[in-house]
Amino acid sequence: MRRKLVVGNWKMHGSHAANAQLLGGLQAAAPWIAEVAVCAPFPYLAEVALALQGSEIAWGAQDCSAHESGAHTGEVSAGMLAEFGCRYVIVGHSERRAAHRETDQLVADKAKVALGHRLTPIVCVGETLEEREAGRTHDVVKRQMSAVIHTVAHCISQVVVAYEPVWAIGTGKTASPEQAQAVHALLRAQLQAATAHAGDMRILYGGSVKPDNAAELFAQPDIDGGLIGGASLKAVDFAAICRAG
Repeated sequence: MRRKLVVGNWKMHGSHAANAQLLGGLQAAAPWIAEVAVCAPFPYLAEVALALQGSEIAWGAQDCSAHESGAHTGEVSAGMLAEFGCRYVIVGHSERRAAHRETDQLVADKAKVALGHRLTPIVCVGETLEEREAGRTHDVVKRQMSAVIHTVAHCISQVVVAYEPVWAIGTGKTASPEQAQAVHALLRAQLQAATAHAGDMRILYGGSVKPDNAAELFAQPDIDGGLIGGASLKAVDFAAICRAG
């Protein structure tokens, strides 16, 4: 039985005061049956790590470099994150793919370097509204996933996958449980062709998950939790989603 995982992606939000209030509220609402983590902006990682020390809530970063070190101004390596005790790192979020032109191969390379430092990459895949309306959803997510499978090879079972339909991120629109389950099942089948451990891998749903729809989404057989954006910034809402898992 796969344990649900609920990860909060703070995106570019936070302040000393807001972080303390949010993390304090989350710790007060624990424990949950689900595993819970938060991915904070780089400047706050040490602060988050200290605040969550001894708690059941894990923490992670929102990105990492595909390079180990070198002349890459503004980037943060997986080795640096690991040295701080980071557990998760999001790679390939749709906002990175779109705004920073990250390719499938670059995302796969980031996942590989993260695994090399014993971080768990949360690999995001998903289609735009245009791609969905053109009937290309399956082709797009399979292509994105294929790059990661081929690059990390036998380590693929150590990856967490997050399906995030781009058209449902920050828009208030949500894929129906049936729509989300169909893509999750497709991804599970693709992973099963690559590893005997696909049944143990967690595939999260990300796309306007809220307290009032989380339980129905998480009840689907191949949805193993959520990658939560805006709702993860409010302790009451995030805690309610965690309890749904």
